[in-house]
Amino acid sequence: MENLTQIAHNVYFTLKDKSPEAQQKLVEACHKYLSGHPGCVFFAAGVLTEELDRPVNDRAFQVALHVVFDSLESQNAYQVAERHVQFIEENKESWESVRVFDSTVAS
Repeated sequence: MENLTQIAHNVYFTLKDKSPEAQQKLVEACHKYLSGHPGCVFFAAGVLTEELDRPVNDRAFQVALHVVFDSLESQNAYQVAERHVQFIEENKESWESVRVFDSTVAS
């Protein structure tokens, strides 16, 4: 088995305003502020897939962010990076809740 060295950072945003426009605005902010950080090996942001509504699907969010970093050090640097902090400051008022799931993974 490969060494588990990458860090997957998955964030699920529940919005106060659940409109498609508010969702798109947050997705665009994710792309603007959270993509392209040093050590990022994968980035994606998008909305809940309405067609997937099985009993096991968690549907308590509107926007999802998925970032994989090459190391714990890169993920830690991202957390305090100016663009990440700016993203939080500019968008936190739109969030009803935020759930973060971090895990160590291999590709």
